[in-house]
Amino acid sequence: MWYVAEISPFGYLSLQRFQFKIVGDPSVEAWNRVRRYASWMRCVKVDDSSVLTEDTYHKLRLNSPAGGWFPALQTLSWDVMKSNLPHIDLFLSPHLKRISISPPSSQTIPHEILPAIASAISTLPASALETLLMEIDQDMVPPSYLKDSLSSVVLRCGPSLTRFTSLVPLSDAAVNHLIQLPHLRTWHTGGPPPTYAPSSLPPVFPPITKFTLESCAANGWLSLFKHLEHTASTIHGATPMSRVKQSLKSLNIIEGSPDPIIDVSFTSTIQIFRDLVSLNVWTDCHDNNGGGQCIFRLDNDDVIKLVTTLSQLESLLLGDPCFENTCTTTVACLLPISVYSTKLRDLTIHFNTTNVVEDFKGISRDPRFQELRSLPRCTLSCLYVSQTPLTLDGPGFETVANGMTDLFPALQNIVGDERAWWQLDERIGKLQRIRTPPSQLEVLASDTS
Repeated sequence: MWYVAEISPFGYLSLQRFQFKIVGDPSVEAWNRVRRYASWMRCVKVDDSSVLTEDTYHKLRLNSPAGGWFPALQTLSWDVMKSNLPHIDLFLSPHLKRISISPPSSQTIPHEILPAIASAISTLPASALETLLMEIDQDMVPPSYLKDSLSSVVLRCGPSLTRFTSLVPLSDAAVNHLIQLPHLRTWHTGGPPPTYAPSSLPPVFPPITKFTLESCAANGWLSLFKHLEHTASTIHGATPMSRVKQSLKSLNIIEGSPDPIIDVSFTSTIQIFRDLVSLNVWTDCHDNNGGGQCIFRLDNDDVIKLVTTLSQLESLLLGDPCFENTCTTTVACLLPISVYSTKLRDLTIHFNTTNVVEDFKGISRDPRFQELRSLPRCTLSCLYVSQTPLTLDGPGFETVANGMTDLFPALQNIVGDERAWWQLDERIGKLQRIRTPPSQLEVLASDTS
């Protein structure tokens, strides 16, 4: 008989979860009941908890309705596994709007099933898709195995597609097809941009609002944007960048290998997107073994130019600050950040602390900062400093603590490692440093004046 459990209403006559097992030889009535339940379902997740035997899959095929088991299915979340791979067609529907393909929880994919994965992906229905997420990355699967099959799916996607993720490269034709989809708003790519002849231009980009680049792809895309920014108008009176320059609100670069160098060439291209609300560069200077070197190459003037251009920023992350203390930015760049980015809520940036006490004293004395000091500041409540060296004595800490709260009046936390984790003590209105363990507090800002 069939055992049906955890049937929950979800939306209009749909089911969120549908679990069953076969015991013996189900009756005609049992099969009809399951067909009825399955026909209502809008969402299916096939993962390592969906353990069906080969005998079960065989009986499902023998008793499948003419229109398939899930004719109304709209969302499929599939964790690729050797056991479910040959049977994924049982869970497909021509009406699918959202498909998410992920690696198994073990994060390993046997090499021998790669051709089968490529074959299964190439058969996915795509014409009605609104979301397609391919979250198997190049560390798990050699790009050559999935490039052609995933590209074939992309080329069958219609104008309804609004969100797309592919951590493996696509063919140039597939990327150009994506660029021409008018409703694409969220794009996450781990592959390079197409190659264009000097005399040719890509299509006009859609008004993307969120663009995420794996670090291995970042330099290629930023170079393309820089080139396209200076191209002449197309026959329709618009450049390829016309719409996306105004629409892009979130630009994210994910750490990987190699991480891009954060220098003036890098940031000057990003300044094309003047309406950015979130700029997050998730990069590390050093690997887990301590190898590498600081990749932050901006100076104070470069940072000031960036924040004055991107005045709408609410989140700014320019790499994970490292312990080298070799960068040329100082705390002097923080005042312009606070003044020119008044909407800023999250900030992570390198700044050199070799002479941090004198740098703060210099801010109060430097006539160039007098006008800025009188202007409104952002409401930043947390500054992330990661491994930035900030171990100071009592008087030095007091200068820096007071300087930080002067730059960011709403500041409550400076978060880093155990040597640089400070919090605001509201009782005395000053920052205090938390040492390891975090429960042991030591107030280093004297209140005896």
